[in-house]
Order: sequence, then structure tokens, then C-alpha cells
Amino acid sequence: MQYLKLLRPTHWAKNLFLFIPLFFAGEITHIDKIVSLIQAFISFSLIASSIYIINDYRDIEADKLHPKKSKRPLASGAVSKPAALVIFGICIALGFGIALLLKTKFAFVLGLYFVMNLAYSYGLKNISILDIIILSIGFVLRVKAGGIVAVITISEWLMLMVFLLSLFMAIAKRRDDVLIKLESGKDMRKAVKGYNLDFMNVSLAIAAAVIIVAYIMYTMAPETNGRFGTWRLYYTSIFVIAGLLRYLQITYVENNTGSPTNILYKDRFIQITILLWILSFYVIIYLPIDKSFFG
Repeated sequence: MQYLKLLRPTHWAKNLFLFIPLFFAGEITHIDKIVSLIQAFISFSLIASSIYIINDYRDIEADKLHPKKSKRPLASGAVSKPAALVIFGICIALGFGIALLLKTKFAFVLGLYFVMNLAYSYGLKNISILDIIILSIGFVLRVKAGGIVAVITISEWLMLMVFLLSLFMAIAKRRDDVLIKLESGKDMRKAVKGYNLDFMNVSLAIAAAVIIVAYIMYTMAPETNGRFGTWRLYYTSIFVIAGLLRYLQITYVENNTGSPTNILYKDRFIQITILLWILSFYVIIYLPIDKSFFG
């Protein structure tokens, strides 16, 4: 169980971003592309797990001081360092092996993700602002990789919104680290020295506002309307706004944004909002119904 926990399978949900290009292209019913993306998902998850392992390996001493991270397999001593390195090697071999069998270009993007995150683990994560930008670029690379595997051209708007949304969640996560510092007096990570609560609050508010504006502009852009054959996509904005407001509520009112993944798994409001957003998009794009129904 501890060895599985070392891989952080709960964080594999982030790799569902690989399927975003297929969904937005209106081709989610193409079985062959879904199969290829499932293989890409497995490949990306293995490489992501290798990064989690090496990151935990380097942060053992720091994680021991963290109220939550101290329970991780390496920090708690449940998994030995040599065993962790063996699993790291297996993840690398299997992940890139699957990637090369899929597409060379996909393997290249996966390699960029790996190198960037390796550099993050070996020091870039200690540089304020750069740390959250790197995390956000990781999600953009996931979307790019999904487009490559599914052979889909990705809209610049979509790439921009993925980056902004990822940046928003990364800021919220760092804000939680700032709160821990204020309560315990200890820096949970070196990058926190470059942040304070006022800066994080302003950054979070700016990111949320830009995301809403960018999403509305995307749904109303002529090229978007032409691609999907409808101008009604802006209806889905209500779910984006609701989801962001709920996340801000969790951040400012509940002070509980340590892990965006945990929020996704546990918060019912967020889950329902995402489900309704997906359903509304699906109805507008995929169902062959009389669109005059929507106004």
C-alpha cells in the first residue's frame, strides 16, 4: 500500500487534461483516439509518478516538518530510499517506452515535461513566482500532448485558459503554505520566503478575474462559434464562474487549499459544477437537437 502511495495515484487525475483537446474538438466519440489517449494517460502518469518520487526523495527532511507531508512514504520511513529509486527507474522505463510506441512527438513533449519538472525538483521550485509558473506550464504540456496523440489542432484560447486555471490553483496552494508559515513560524518550502498573504490574495483575485474574462471571450470568439457551429457556448460561463467562486470561498473562508486534487475528490459543490459544465458543453456541441431550444 505504501509503495502505491509513493506513486501518488490520486494525482493522476491531473493527467485527464490529455483528453481536453478531444472533448473540445467534438471528437470524444472516436473510440480509436480514446484508446490512444488512455495509453498516453498511463504513460504520462508513470512519468509524473517518477517526478513525485524524486521530489519526495530530495525533500525527505523538509517533509518531516510538514503537518501533512510528514506522512508520505519516504518522509515517514515506510519506504526505503533504495526501493524508491528502483521504482523511479521502473516508472521512467515504462513511461517512455509506452510514449515511444505511441508517437515520437508525444515522447518529446513528455520528455520536456520530465526535464522541466526534474529541474523544478532540483532547485527551480525554490524561486518564487517561477515555481508556480512551472507548475502551470506542466498542465499546458499535458494538453499539448493530448492534442498530438489525438491529432487535433489546439486553440490558442484553450492553451491560455489551461495555463491561467493552473496558475490560479498553484497560487491557492502556495497561499496555504503561507498560512502554515504564519501559524508555525516555519517555511515549508524556500519559495514561500518570496510570498506573503497580501501578495497571494491579490494574485489569486487577479488570476480569477482574468480566467473569467478569457473564458467568456473564448466562447464568444468568431473562430470558436464557427468551429462548433453555435454561439451559445457562453451559457457554460455560469459554471466556470460558480466553480471559481467556490474555490475562492474554500481559499479565503475555509483556508483549506493545500491540494487542488483533494478538493476535486472531496468538494461536492466543485464536483457538481464540473459535471454540469461538461454536460452543458456536451449538449450544446454533441447532441443533434434543435438548437433553437436554447434561445
